[in-house]
Amino acid sequence: MKIKLTWRIWLLIILVFFSLLSVIGFPPAFTQKGVVVTGVDSSSPAFDQGLREGQIIVSIDGNKIKNPSDFFEAFQNKFDSNESVRTDILTKNSELIILSNESLQITVSEISNSNLKFGLDLIGGARALVQAEGKKLTDVEAGELVDTTQTRLNEFGISDITVRQVSDLSGNNFMLIEAAGASPSDLKDLISQQGKFEAKIGNDTVFVGGEKDISSVCRDSTCSGIEKCSEVEGGWACNFQFSIFLTPEAAQRHADITKNIPSETTPQGRYLTLLLDLYLDDNLVDSLRIGEGLKGRVETQIAISGGASGVTRNEAITAAEEDMHKLQTILVTGSLPFKLEVVKLDSISPTLGSDFIRAIIVAGLLALIGASIVVFVRYRSIKSSLALVLTSFSEIIIILGIASLIGWNLDLPSIAGILATIGTGFDDQIVILDESIREKFLSLRQRLKRAFAIIMGAYFTALVSMLPLLWAGAGLLKGFAFTTIIGITAGVFITRPAFSDFVRMIEGD
Repeated sequence: MKIKLTWRIWLLIILVFFSLLSVIGFPPAFTQKGVVVTGVDSSSPAFDQGLREGQIIVSIDGNKIKNPSDFFEAFQNKFDSNESVRTDILTKNSELIILSNESLQITVSEISNSNLKFGLDLIGGARALVQAEGKKLTDVEAGELVDTTQTRLNEFGISDITVRQVSDLSGNNFMLIEAAGASPSDLKDLISQQGKFEAKIGNDTVFVGGEKDISSVCRDSTCSGIEKCSEVEGGWACNFQFSIFLTPEAAQRHADITKNIPSETTPQGRYLTLLLDLYLDDNLVDSLRIGEGLKGRVETQIAISGGASGVTRNEAITAAEEDMHKLQTILVTGSLPFKLEVVKLDSISPTLGSDFIRAIIVAGLLALIGASIVVFVRYRSIKSSLALVLTSFSEIIIILGIASLIGWNLDLPSIAGILATIGTGFDDQIVILDESIREKFLSLRQRLKRAFAIIMGAYFTALVSMLPLLWAGAGLLKGFAFTTIIGITAGVFITRPAFSDFVRMIEGD
């Protein structure tokens, strides 16, 4: 018997083809060699040469890089001496030549086998739900908070981070931050502080963090770094120092404030009697002497210093470098517009996520097999069972294709939505099969129309019930609602009509 495919079936085949293409990429992602850059510190010479997150490194110094182990092996013992070393990095689109005497501060990971993006539930990391303390944010204020926070976290060098505005059904606006690979303590430290930086002489503010008063902040080794470390009671203490460059307005303000301050002689030389006090979130973090030569002088370059301690010297150096980096970031980005309160803080294990993926795949396959067996027992038709399974499987591919196309992060709620779509898909297709074998005095076309009347009613009921979930729980259920809506919509307008044509072919109508 000659099989004639209808336009609905052809439409389904074409959509499945392009959905698969969207998931695996062209050329397929699993054929690519190398490692993908997940982060480059902004103070790294590699960053200065143009290396950015998302680029794919294929070789280092002529050696092919196939995985992260090859990458780390290429840099092993490379910067043990204090002399500058040449590094040749070849990416898919460029070739970089880097001279440096210190680590390039690049983080990499394996290239994904597909274009699908997975949420923290599946790859691990930290998630924080944040609101402004004591204030209900408007949409405009929430957007401003998201933009500023994104800039700060990007400056700090955290990769795979998502910051977005969410709201609940009461109209309260929140900020949801998801950082792959970060610990909850790391995330909380970065967002719990407003980052309000002020430099004062007496009661007068000389400058604040942000581009209004600071034109640039030095981050390279020529004008920033650890000055000295010394043993103290209980461990070690290290001091850092870096230069900042003030705007002309801030430099003039410094000159106006200092011109009437008297000088005094100290064992280290002559200094003004008042100090330059540095405050972070209204807490004094350091006080700097002002040399007599700066009195009343418009000077744009100022040295900022601070310190940190640790049990060992290396711990003290690491703590000082982290504090310096945070302070530099705050000086670059300025303070957040509101003081923040962490409403909910979660940590997700990547091992737990991989276990969930395996369990979900097994559950999905068992659902398809179980449902096809039930259909076979009920209708005694291998063709109908096979058509039902293939149609349901095509819905999953279409959902994944749309998710990869728009860059949607698949989290556990999203996966639950896909499973829910499988269930509703089977229900609808059983309605079509039931109607196709009933009341033979009606034509098959009329029976299928009646089945679609039932399916459309169920579709709009499900659609209306899903819409509130896009905002419920401050958006944490958005993934479930999104994938469910995509799945049932694709089912009603694409796969169900194609399945009805399959049934007509099987029934010979």
